[in-house]
Amino acid sequence: MEAITSIKPVLALSVSLFCTLLIIVSSKKANLREGWTFLAAFIKLGIVGSMIPLVLRGQEIVYNLIDVVPGVGIAFRVDALGLLFALVSSSLWIITSAYSIGYMRGLDEHSQTRYFCFFAVAISATIGVAFAANLLTLYLFYEMLSLATYPLVTHHQDLEAHSSGRKYLLYIVGASIGLVLPAMLISYNLAGTLEFSKQGFLAGTGSKALMGLLLFLFIFGFAKAAIMPFHSWLPAAMVAPTPVSALLHAVAVVKVGAFSVLRVITGVFGTNLLLDLHLGTLLCYVAAFTVIVASCIALSQDGLKRRLAFSTIGQLSYIVLGVALLSPKGMIGGMLHIAMHAFGKITLFFCAGAIFVATGKKNISEMVGIGKRMPVTMIAFFIGSLSVIGLPPCGGFISKWNLVLGTLEADQMLMLFVLLGSSLLNAAYFLPIVYKAFFCTQEESLFDNKIEEAPRWCVAPLALTAVGSIVLFFYPQPFFELAEMAVKSMLGG
Repeated sequence: MEAITSIKPVLALSVSLFCTLLIIVSSKKANLREGWTFLAAFIKLGIVGSMIPLVLRGQEIVYNLIDVVPGVGIAFRVDALGLLFALVSSSLWIITSAYSIGYMRGLDEHSQTRYFCFFAVAISATIGVAFAANLLTLYLFYEMLSLATYPLVTHHQDLEAHSSGRKYLLYIVGASIGLVLPAMLISYNLAGTLEFSKQGFLAGTGSKALMGLLLFLFIFGFAKAAIMPFHSWLPAAMVAPTPVSALLHAVAVVKVGAFSVLRVITGVFGTNLLLDLHLGTLLCYVAAFTVIVASCIALSQDGLKRRLAFSTIGQLSYIVLGVALLSPKGMIGGMLHIAMHAFGKITLFFCAGAIFVATGKKNISEMVGIGKRMPVTMIAFFIGSLSVIGLPPCGGFISKWNLVLGTLEADQMLMLFVLLGSSLLNAAYFLPIVYKAFFCTQEESLFDNKIEEAPRWCVAPLALTAVGSIVLFFYPQPFFELAEMAVKSMLGG
């Protein structure tokens, strides 16, 4: 595969970092401050989009920033998988920024300049992870994201926010330092490099026991993926403002965790090594456990954001499960689920925030009849639910269809039943919300029939992402093509 040296990956992650300076300077002029955010977001998306034609032609874009130790440096490489993730993150940053204006101003939130600054730093770190050429670069931007999102999680600055923030850092930073860092040092000692390879740079370097140990140090160490038992930070982080929750669940944090796990599976170990040592099957069982248990816990949650949080824990493990199947369709489905879940889940969080802005309600039991008051919001919620469940005509169907086909390719019938059963659980914890919102008697309704939606800056983004979920069902490109290309490259096809 031809490699082209270009500074574009560095520019893509730097533009939002530079934007933070402009946001600070414009702190007393809200419209100008948010204007810089949008300008940086569109420039970032333009840079990322400009690399799509090159990657689809089979080329890679590389840039070495600095050498740290022999065989390892801070370097970037844009391949199909990284570009898929970067495209999701950069496009949804624009929509989330628009939503943030409606939410933060609608509730007259404090410290909005600080909020938009750290939001910009977080998306820079996300792009850095997406385009990392080696494990060291990925690790550094992973940690940068952890530190950048801490002020967002603790935005309200109250006792609950600080308590949740401590838990967030304990799991996220504690796991990466305690598990990933030692695993990275051992890997470098074994292979003499940390550069991601299509066949994995650890192939043929150690015993099965050592490879198994390293795999699970990485899998659990990247705790942003929220694989059980390293998951409880995520529901705790729901204390943050809803746009932050949307950032956590769709645009950046948890997807960075899942993406890091994918890089470890494919670029550190490689599919052939995992197949030879039967470690893929073991990882499937770990992911399947998380999928089912998280879905069952979601059923019992009355807080809407907490239900969405446990749903996300399960959905993230779909991504890991798909790639751990080590079959072409399964891997395509897992990678594609990064995009499809992002659009569906961000819609659901936008809806939760719009409901809170308009009514002050957080609990599902308080939302009976709300569809008659907020029809646009709840229709969007229904569409987002269909996508996460995996039903047409939404993009989530495409990724889950490939995941199901992947279980058949890998002859993993138990995983097939896990996927089908978890989709039924998804329907069980989402569809009753929609039903009670629209189909209840006037006596049961907790709202009158007067239509009163949230501010337009809240409603327009959720309508846009809901439409996006439908569009992805009929036209899943370029995400599908990038996923196919990534899998073909990894499997040597």
